Amino acid sequence: MKLTVQGKQAYAYTGGKPFDPSLPTIAFVHGALNDHSVWTLLARWAAHHGFSVLALDLPGHMRSAGPALKSVEAMADWLLALLDAAGVQRAVFAGHSLGSLVALEAAARAPDRATRLLMLGTAVPMPVTEALLGASRDAPHEAIEMVVTYSFSTLAAKPSYPGPGVWLRGSARGLMRQVLAHGGDPLLFNTDFAACNDYEGGLVAAERVRCASHLILGEFDQMTPPRSTRGIAAALKATVHTVPAGHFLMQESPDAVLGVLRRALG
Repeated sequence: MKLTVQGKQAYAYTGGKPFDPSLPTIAFVHGALNDHSVWTLLARWAAHHGFSVLALDLPGHMRSAGPALKSVEAMADWLLALLDAAGVQRAVFAGHSLGSLVALEAAARAPDRATRLLMLGTAVPMPVTEALLGASRDAPHEAIEMVVTYSFSTLAAKPSYPGPGVWLRGSARGLMRQVLAHGGDPLLFNTDFAACNDYEGGLVAAERVRCASHLILGEFDQMTPPRSTRGIAAALKATVHTVPAGHFLMQESPDAVLGVLRRALG
């Protein structure tokens, strides 16, 4: 579905069903150098089980016009503007990695609009190493390789999402390369990582969140290790769930993540 947000075209995948703003809505926010497609399984389940879905592309990522936004705060404002454009007053805010920070900040800025907060593969704060920041700026394809290496829990993950025969590392690499190439911005990866690294207000934001919150974590996540969530889990009084996966948990353990989603929305 195409929308006009802050004067520019934005795209949100609706899970294979026409969008109906009268239904309970879930807004899914992807992570760095990703797009809406990382949410396909969860989005389709939700759209076919009584929810309306907005699995968005952040500005500058695939189908949403750029330039990319440079801060989590700006992305949160954009997310709220997208809900306005879609005619949605209240929604579940769900985000992965960078997207989890956007969901947190949006839920803090508009606490009456958030019905649930789901943070997947998260850490607050979310520092990015100098090596990865530098590579994302100077050698983004090398940075992609670094992220793929550290985002799965094993070299031989069984075929998972989207189905049998899929090479998880290859598909993750391919998506990130496609997102980087599509917008013609060689600094897109660095912009996303810098936004993660510079976001310092997460624990303060958590104090303003009023809805029930859930953290969904990869047990073997090396990018945002579960131990990094203790502060945010306490601040949000969140329910913490772990699944057997690395950072790209929606791809590596899709059934387990879907099961947690269903329980969190129940």
